[in-house]
Amino acid sequence: MIRWPLFRRKPQPSLEQRPFDLLCITIAVVLGVHAPHIPWWLTLPLAATLWLRWRQRHQRAGHAPSYLKLPLVALLVGAVVFHYDTLFGREPGAALVAGLMVLKLLETETARDARVGTAFACFALMSALLFDQSLVATLLVALGLLPAIATLRALEPAHLKSTTLPRDLLPALGLLCASLPLALVAFLFLPRLSSPLWGAPNAAQSRPGLSPDMSPGNLGEVLLDDSPAMRVTFEGTPPPNEQRYFRAYVLGNYDGRTWRSLPRTGTTAAEEHGTVIHYTISLEATGQRVLPALDIPVEATANAKLGPDRELRSDQPVNDPITYRLGSAPGYHLQTQLSDLDRSNALQLPAGFDPRAHALGARWRAQYGSNDTAIIQAAMGLFHDGGFSYTLAPAPLGTNAVDDFLFGTHEGFCEHYASSFTVLMRAAGIPARVVTGYQGGYWNTMGNYLLVRQADAHAWSEVWLPQRGWVRLDPTAAVRPTRISQGSAAANAATADWSPNHWWLGWRNRWDIVNQWWNQGVIGFNSLRQHGLLTPFGVRDPSVGMLGLVLAIGGSLLAMLGLWWALWKRPDTDQARAAMQLLEKRLAAAGVARRRSEGPQHYLSRAARALPNQRAELEQLMRAYLELRYAHDEPPADLLKNFRQATRDFRPRRVFK
Repeated sequence: MIRWPLFRRKPQPSLEQRPFDLLCITIAVVLGVHAPHIPWWLTLPLAATLWLRWRQRHQRAGHAPSYLKLPLVALLVGAVVFHYDTLFGREPGAALVAGLMVLKLLETETARDARVGTAFACFALMSALLFDQSLVATLLVALGLLPAIATLRALEPAHLKSTTLPRDLLPALGLLCASLPLALVAFLFLPRLSSPLWGAPNAAQSRPGLSPDMSPGNLGEVLLDDSPAMRVTFEGTPPPNEQRYFRAYVLGNYDGRTWRSLPRTGTTAAEEHGTVIHYTISLEATGQRVLPALDIPVEATANAKLGPDRELRSDQPVNDPITYRLGSAPGYHLQTQLSDLDRSNALQLPAGFDPRAHALGARWRAQYGSNDTAIIQAAMGLFHDGGFSYTLAPAPLGTNAVDDFLFGTHEGFCEHYASSFTVLMRAAGIPARVVTGYQGGYWNTMGNYLLVRQADAHAWSEVWLPQRGWVRLDPTAAVRPTRISQGSAAANAATADWSPNHWWLGWRNRWDIVNQWWNQGVIGFNSLRQHGLLTPFGVRDPSVGMLGLVLAIGGSLLAMLGLWWALWKRPDTDQARAAMQLLEKRLAAAGVARRRSEGPQHYLSRAARALPNQRAELEQLMRAYLELRYAHDEPPADLLKNFRQATRDFRPRRVFK
C-alpha cells in the first residue's frame, strides 16, 4: 500500500479554553444583534444551544458527534423554509446565517475552526447593517467586533493568556480605533453604486406607519410609535403648530368600515393661494409612494406627481430615506368648481350601514336648509358637548361603526372623529372626504428643524363649500384642543391609558439632532455628494478611476504611516527589565521583597507561594519573563508587549503576618 505523507493532514492541538470562551461571546453578540430580525422561537433554541455547548466544552473537550450535527442542520433549514417559504432574502438569510454560526461552534475544537468561526461571525455581524443603518445600530456592530478581534489575538502563539475580559477587549479596542482613519478614507472615496449591490428591496417596506386606507382604530399602533417619520427644515419662520398639517393620503371611497383612495383621474384641481412657504423634508423609508407635504402643496417635486386632490406621490416606493424640497400655501382656495362626478364621489355612502347617523345628517339638513356652515357647527357642537372623550384605547365597534361611536361608546381618537364627521357631512348633503397624514411635531431649537414622529400621525376631514372649495376641518380639535395646539404628546399624556415619560421623550427629541446629522452626513452620502468632494480641487465630475486613485493614494499614505510607527526606533531600553522592576515594586509593597542574591525564577516562585490566590498569574509571569530573557536572542515584540501589559495589570493583595 502506497502512503503519501506529503498530503497527510497534520493533527492540530486542541483549542484552549480562553479563545473558545471569547468565540462564544462573539457569537452571542452576533446573535443578539440579529435577534430583532429572527423569530423568537428560533432565537431561543439557538441561544440555548450556544450555552449548552459552552458548558459541555468546560466539562470535557470534544466536538459534537455527526449524528447530532446533521439533523440539526436539516432542522434549521426546514424551520427557515417553513417560516419564510424561501432561503433567499435578507430575513431568511439572516436566520440561516445565525443558525449555521451557532452550529459551527459544535465542531470547533482547533485554532483553525476558531478562525473560521470568527470570520463567519464578522460577516454575520456586518449583515445586520442591511436591516438598520442608524447611528446606534452602527455603533453596536462596531463594538461587536471587539470580542472577534480579541478571539483572533488569543489564538496567536505568543499571546500572553489573560484572566479577565477587559484585558482581552482593551487591546482589541485599540486596534479598532487604529483602523478608523483607513475606514474614513474608504467611506469617502470608495466609488459608490447608484443602487445596492445585492439588489434586494429595503427592509423598511414592512415598517409600520401610515397606510393607504383607514378604518377606525387601525392607527392605534402608529400613535404609540415614537420613531421619527420625517424632519422638516423651513426657509424662514416656521408656521405655528395649528398650521402644521402634513397631507399624505386623501380618502374618498367609503364601504361602511374602511376609507380608501379614489382612482387618480383628471388634472390637478385648480387653486388660488397667497404666501408660499418653502421647506425641505427628509423622509424616513416607508415602502409607500406617498410623500407627505404641508397643506397644501402648490408644486410637485422631482420624480413625483401631484394628484387632483393634492396628494403627492413618488414615481417609486420610498425604500430608502429621501430628501425633497417643496412649496406650500397655508391660505388657499382649492377646486372652487366641483364636477358632477367629483360631487357624486364625495357624497357616496354605502347602503345598509349606520342608519342613525344618516337620519341625523338628514335632520340637520331639514333644520338648517341650505346653510352648510350651520350644519358643520352642529356637528362640531355634538363632539364638543355630547360627552365624547379622546383615548387611544377605545371600546371596539360593531358592524355599524359610526352609529356605535356616535350613540354608544363616545370614545376614540382622530380616526373615529374624522370618519364619523365625514359620514355626517355626506348624510347632510355636504361633499366631504377624509385626509390622513401628520400634524404637529417637535421643534428642535438646536438643529432648527421640525421633528415629526410616527406618533404625530393624524386624520382630519375636508368639506366642499361653495365659493371656498375644499376646506380643512378637524373634529378632533372640538374634543381635545391640545392635540392640535400642543401636539400628540400633550394630548396622549392626558389620557389615563397612555402616559409617556416626558423626561425621556424630551431627551430623545434633543438626541434626534445627532440622528439628523448621521442621516445627512453618513446615510445620505451618495454618489452626487461624493463627486462634490473634489470640486474645491478643480475636479468637477471625478470618474470612478479618479476616485480609485485617490483611495489608493490615501490608503498608501496611511499604510506608510503605520509602517513608520511599527519600525520607529524607540529608545534603547531594557523594557523587559523595566516591567520586571515594576512587578518587584508592587510585590514588595504587598510584603514580598526580592533578596539581593535571588534570581527571578526563585523570587517569583517564592512570591507565588506567599500569594496563593494569585499563584497562577505569578507562575505565568515567571514563564513569560524567563522566555523573554533566555529563549531568544531578541525578545519577540508580541511577547514583550503582552508581558509589559500583564505587569501593569497585576495588582497583588498585601500579605498580613
